[in-house]
Amino acid sequence: MRTFKMKPLALIVAAALAPHALSAQDTDAEQPQGQQRERVETIVVTGTRVAGRSAEESTAPIDIVRGDDLANSGVFELNQALSVALPSYNFPRPGLADGTDTVRPASLRGLAPDQTLVLVNSKRRHTAALVNVNGTIGRGSAAVDLNTIPIGAIQTVEVLRDGASAQYGSDAIAGVINIRLREAREGGNVSLQYGWRETKYTVPTTPPPAGATWSAPGEISRSRSDGETVVLNAWTGLPLTDDGYLTLALEYRDQERTERGGWDYRQQYPLVDGQFDPREATFDRFNAWYGEPEVEQLTLFANAGINMADGSKLYGWASYQDRSAVSAGFYRPARDARNVPEIYPDGFLPLIAPDVEDMSAAIGYEWQAGEWAMDTSLVYGQNEMKFTIQNTLNRSLGPASPTEFYAGGYSYDQLVFNLGGSRFIDVDGLASPMALSMGIEARRESYEIFAGEEASYINGGVTLNGNPTASGSQVFPGFRPSNEVNESRNAIGAYIDVEAELTLDWLVSGAIRFEDYSDFGNTVTGKVATRYDVTEDFALRASIQNGFRAPSLQQQYFTATSTNFINGIPFDITTFPVNDPVAQALGARSLEPEESINFSVGAVMRVGDVSITVDAYRIDIDDRIVLSENLVQANVREYLEDQGFVGIGGGRFFINGVDTETQGVDVVVSWPWMTENAGNFEFNLLGNFNRTKVTRVPATAELEALDPAPTLFARTNVLTFEKGSPKNKLGFITNWSLDNWSATMRVTRYGEVLSPNNNPALDFELSAKTLVDLEGRYSINDNWSIALGADNIFDTYPDPNPIQLNTTGATSFSNYSPFGRSGRFVYGRVAYRF
Repeated sequence: MRTFKMKPLALIVAAALAPHALSAQDTDAEQPQGQQRERVETIVVTGTRVAGRSAEESTAPIDIVRGDDLANSGVFELNQALSVALPSYNFPRPGLADGTDTVRPASLRGLAPDQTLVLVNSKRRHTAALVNVNGTIGRGSAAVDLNTIPIGAIQTVEVLRDGASAQYGSDAIAGVINIRLREAREGGNVSLQYGWRETKYTVPTTPPPAGATWSAPGEISRSRSDGETVVLNAWTGLPLTDDGYLTLALEYRDQERTERGGWDYRQQYPLVDGQFDPREATFDRFNAWYGEPEVEQLTLFANAGINMADGSKLYGWASYQDRSAVSAGFYRPARDARNVPEIYPDGFLPLIAPDVEDMSAAIGYEWQAGEWAMDTSLVYGQNEMKFTIQNTLNRSLGPASPTEFYAGGYSYDQLVFNLGGSRFIDVDGLASPMALSMGIEARRESYEIFAGEEASYINGGVTLNGNPTASGSQVFPGFRPSNEVNESRNAIGAYIDVEAELTLDWLVSGAIRFEDYSDFGNTVTGKVATRYDVTEDFALRASIQNGFRAPSLQQQYFTATSTNFINGIPFDITTFPVNDPVAQALGARSLEPEESINFSVGAVMRVGDVSITVDAYRIDIDDRIVLSENLVQANVREYLEDQGFVGIGGGRFFINGVDTETQGVDVVVSWPWMTENAGNFEFNLLGNFNRTKVTRVPATAELEALDPAPTLFARTNVLTFEKGSPKNKLGFITNWSLDNWSATMRVTRYGEVLSPNNNPALDFELSAKTLVDLEGRYSINDNWSIALGADNIFDTYPDPNPIQLNTTGATSFSNYSPFGRSGRFVYGRVAYRF
């Protein structure tokens, strides 16, 4: 019943792949495209440790996204490709958010980015060093950067939309993303894609000050051709011994920035004899970089395996990525007190240029020990982010200030050891042998912050009209020596997992896991899941489990300091680690794990060739870790002075204490339709309906004793949890093929989203929007193919911010938009497969 500004290294690797493109032959490549798609199996390894289990037979919803479909999506970021392929996965793509512009988080089921576990070949992937501390979706989280994995290296992506902490450990509250790497010993593909944004958008403007020498219309419509992007993707399979494989993948991306800012109505220059400076009338008021960042990125990935004569297997993989990006802050007008007119007579736009280096390596061994199928592995990963701040200055150094600064950065690394085994045990009364799996996992994590050059953070003492000026490089002050940290922790876990068919129609599975962390103690999680086949075409499934997410090292130890002026007096405002005496005086305590209870119930049905899954879920999370508000109130400063902390203007810190309830329904409908003359179709309908409610916010006794008591987690952040993601999302994906022709169309409707504000009068609801993507492909012969397409073909934008939310002209659209604000992207691609 269970049925070309290309880096030299990129040129070298591309040249190494080229001979295989000219000589190797892949028998699969000679098959018509429709037949190739049928060859992809639906066997999964996520959510079960029973070999041969299919997605249709699972006790929980599992989506399978094929690597070929990702390659045909026209987009070049894995997060973005998954966001249109999965019902409850969103990728908002914020701007003007410092490092978050470069390492952008995504969310599953409306939860935090770090509440989804990411695996590569079923092994835990390391997170990014960046912790998101700005006002975006995912504020306070440090998540895995999926865009460090090239699409060419991927065979399939399996997404378990169910909690799985008992099976995989920390972070698997919302679900699990498992990236299964390509295992090829022959064949390959090389593709080159070029595209750009061809778009038009309209935003309102604000009239300039009375008596100004410049004017503005009530709204401005801008046509833009920007964001030119070149992407080279290549992979090849090579034989490794007589029965092994080595799959090499390369991705090179060169992306120019986009600019979607509005019109800066502000007075730019000081008055001259009481009159506006004549330069006001000729100043280019489209002075913002609000959009996609500049990115140049090279990624290499290798995956290898050798099947031994005795049935064992040696496997491993390695990856490397170098990503250089440039984004911007807000424009500083010439008359701005933060400017030095001798350096920038017309004002300046500070640029943030992070360089991200990411690497990983793994080695593992599979073998048979009696009745046990054994697997052991050692996996290492590291992510480092360094900041260079350009086109800026340190106001406190005056005219002698440099205009470019190295501001320091941070790094994170992770080493994971796994040992596990699985076997079948005959148990009387069961319809099939019971599958038993058990194992251990040991993990070491390290986190480091390193300081920038002295000029990036010091105060040089230069005053303005006798008043002190801000320390450090404008827009992003450098990390100070006092911010430097180098911390690590160890964790060890053990699990037992069982799965059995009680009858031919009733499948039950259970798991229990114990984990012990060196920094906060231990936790025990468990899960029970079941599936009952009512008929051959209709089944019910359900699960219940408790889960956890350990506080990340980034949340425990991130710290940064900037100078703020309060009533003309400079104060240091710091993001404090929770073990800092100042943070503890404000009520910070050692972070504890987030805890969750997950419930899900669903149905799987088939009507002819149509398969339908409907899954409802509820996820209750206690003690969510959040970043507090900036505590800069006068009574906070007075309280700190009374505690002996002089010169501290306040700050913020991470804290447990937010409880949430998330409820929703996922629907997936799939229908393959083969016709005699019109070709083959695949129709997929996706739907997600999601709601989150905040039931508790954090408080500390120390701050509650103040009058008035400062708010630790204010209205904006509460509503970001509750309404910052679409209340619903619908998608319709169609794949079509006929002879040498094929096409893909995606229609995605994003429901309403709230862009919240601490002032309720400034709340702004973004209306529902529908985006349409279309790509057409033609196979010239067995090897060559071409494609033309457009993402967001009808050039849909989110509702523009009203004037009261866009006082500088730069932020013409909200960062809460679930699909960004870049407009239509048109592209062409040529590919050679072998």
